[in-house]
Amino acid sequence: MRRGARRGGARCVGARIRQRAWQTGKARGFYARQASPGSHWKVFIVSVIRKKSLQNEPLLPWLPDSHIVTVENRGEFFVRRFQHSNPSAPTLLLLHGWTGCADTNFFSAYRQLAEKYSFVAIDHRGHGRGLRSQTPFTLEDCADDAAMVLAQLGIANVVVVGYSMGGPVGMLLWRQHPQVVASVVLCATALEWCATRAERNRWRVGRLLAPVFRMVSTPAVISRVVRRAMGRKSEIASLRPWIVGETRRNDAWAINQAGRALSRYDAREWARGIDVPVAVVVTTKDTLVLPHKQHALAGATAAHVVSLDADHMAVMNAPDKFATALRIAVDHVAFIGK
Repeated sequence: MRRGARRGGARCVGARIRQRAWQTGKARGFYARQASPGSHWKVFIVSVIRKKSLQNEPLLPWLPDSHIVTVENRGEFFVRRFQHSNPSAPTLLLLHGWTGCADTNFFSAYRQLAEKYSFVAIDHRGHGRGLRSQTPFTLEDCADDAAMVLAQLGIANVVVVGYSMGGPVGMLLWRQHPQVVASVVLCATALEWCATRAERNRWRVGRLLAPVFRMVSTPAVISRVVRRAMGRKSEIASLRPWIVGETRRNDAWAINQAGRALSRYDAREWARGIDVPVAVVVTTKDTLVLPHKQHALAGATAAHVVSLDADHMAVMNAPDKFATALRIAVDHVAFIGK
């Protein structure tokens, strides 16, 4: 009886081990059949191999030095700044998109851009480590913020690089402070997002659901959103925890206000007046900013077009392709007239 009991107990323990191994493997995305004895060891081995491979991948990308720039009567701004060894190298101003920050938007391009350029990357108000303000978010204020930061840093003119929401901010910077803008690169952005009734209705629904979005913006939800944006076989999977952490820095109220500002933005009446060189990176698989809208922007600004075979989240799911396309666009406009 004791032997039988021991055997029965061993079988129970073995079953629990196999079940535990299966659950662990499933939770981590590892799938294995349990048809044969010892299959739980296969799951364990696969898990160990996966962990070993992740240990060799970076947990953080290369990031330039960070600075806090204090602007009188405005506040403190978080910026990344890289100074090229060549003092005559053009300086870029990197303006990120909605719900992102400078690092999550441009980390994959920092190294390529640093080969030829100096640059400053700023977190917009309410995004990342950006300024926390009690006044409603406006794109015009973001443009003024950027101009004041440049003045504080002693930078006279820049190549403006705007991604998604950063595009309108960059165009408004030219409109409000034309003396600081030498040329413009616009990526995955448009002249407006309110031309059709369907677009206006989507923004209205978004405003109604804003309180719900703020309530459900938990770490788990943000992690799932980032995982989906990165894609299944992401080459930067090891950076996911860092991207999630940076995204959690956003101020939900300001993000909602930024969405409202985007819904009202319309540059169709004045964009043709931009009198500096312009390049547009068109994300050809974009479902958030449709390619025809991006081409309309390029046409209105007489821009040089660089096509990027990716969607709106190219910065995460096609980081190398995005970095290369951005560098090509910058190269096209940065040295014109020099």
